Amino acid sequence: MAALRYAGLDDTDSEDELPPGWEQRTTKDGWVYYANHTEEKTQWEHPKTGKRKRIAGDLPYGWEQETDENGQVFFVDHINKRTTYLDPRLAFTVDDNPTKPTSRQRYDSSTTAMEILQGRDFTGQVVVVTGANSGIGFETAKSFALHGAHVILACRNMTRANEAVSRILGEWHKAKVEAMTLDLALLRSVQHFAQAFKAKNVSLHVLVCNAGAFALPWSLTKDGLETTFQVNHLGHFYLVQLLQDVLCRSAPARVVVVSSESHRFTDINDSSGKLDFSRLSPSKNDYWAMLAYNRSKLCNILFSNELHRRLSPRGVTSNAVHPGNMLYSSIHRNWWVYTLLFTLARPFTKSMLPASLLPVQRTERYRNYIQPSPVRS
Repeated sequence: MAALRYAGLDDTDSEDELPPGWEQRTTKDGWVYYANHTEEKTQWEHPKTGKRKRIAGDLPYGWEQETDENGQVFFVDHINKRTTYLDPRLAFTVDDNPTKPTSRQRYDSSTTAMEILQGRDFTGQVVVVTGANSGIGFETAKSFALHGAHVILACRNMTRANEAVSRILGEWHKAKVEAMTLDLALLRSVQHFAQAFKAKNVSLHVLVCNAGAFALPWSLTKDGLETTFQVNHLGHFYLVQLLQDVLCRSAPARVVVVSSESHRFTDINDSSGKLDFSRLSPSKNDYWAMLAYNRSKLCNILFSNELHRRLSPRGVTSNAVHPGNMLYSSIHRNWWVYTLLFTLARPFTKSMLPASLLPVQRTERYRNYIQPSPVRS
């Protein structure tokens, strides 16, 4: 409380919030110190909590640490072409003398793709993301690209795919990203995509099976199968089979299949407990859009589990994931009822977009303050 009274802000909402006139900085070796612009002094202890902190983890991809002519550490963001004296890792500081660890998990529903990949360098890695022109597919592709991976957006609509590529390049002009045609509702297109990819003679380290359809009216594909089943499951199943040899040659590699918690609310077995193939690709009279979607998501999980069992000994892992309740993606666009429901639920769902960086005010005065004494108790 002495630090609070000293700052004159003992009734602020956050104990980590700095009082007016204070600034947080870092040393070359990752220790945090605090500059008081009013009194032109520095100290190791937080002016309110009295705690000492240090930086955790590596710099985000595209960032570099340098030192100016006065010995002051500053940081260069090569992606956005800017410099700052504020360490981008300050949001991830840890106490110098931490108390007993908490049981809070490292990532939760508010964690973004950029936060999970923070500090990772995917240079030289090749990633394919299906359905990557919008939604979580786009965010996944962008995050990989901004961390150095060569990313291929596998999409049905090439106009929208090329727009997505331009958006990623707009954030970092050196990103290695391209679009290729893939229509999961046409098995011939899946085959052509696999052939075109293999012709590039590159590895495949991550394959994200993300594309999907929801609430479609009943229809058959040109291959004679119900559309939801083919787009959500069978098309991806075929794609993985065609690229299996490339994945194994690229090991360690990974397949990620985007499923859903809705897989729990269905069954694909008949009354005797045997697989009922007619439920996978039902006739028009037996079709219900929601049930078709649930069954396709169950197939995703069964496929991912079996794929992992078969390929993990060869260095290829497979994981099925539930992305959570996403914020207003376009997956519900096929029926106005679902659009209405998603709109009403929007305030209670998590965002699919990366969280914005906290606004930071750059202070140019008093950059020549010396750091506190390096002697730490």
